[in-house]
Amino acid sequence: MWLIFGIGAIVFALLNIIFAFKNKNASWYRFLSLSLTALTVCAFYSDGAGRVVKEDWAGLMDIMPTMNKALWILVILSILINSISLFKENE
Repeated sequence: MWLIFGIGAIVFALLNIIFAFKNKNASWYRFLSLSLTALTVCAFYSDGAGRVVKEDWAGLMDIMPTMNKALWILVILSILINSISLFKENE
């Protein structure tokens, strides 16, 4: 589920930038992108919690170290990409 949310966040972030540079209102795309980013992090955390409950330690050791870094990078990128349209609107 977190993968679907993550892909949706990227798509809406790109739509946000495209509409911002076409001087159209991109606030809904920004809202959807940031919301899906938050849901991605929550869904990933939920997946990790489910693995702890099932005591799937091997699965946790495989996924958590890599995805931890990836989620940090993607959340920061989402914030930066969505802020482009905010600064574009202020011009």
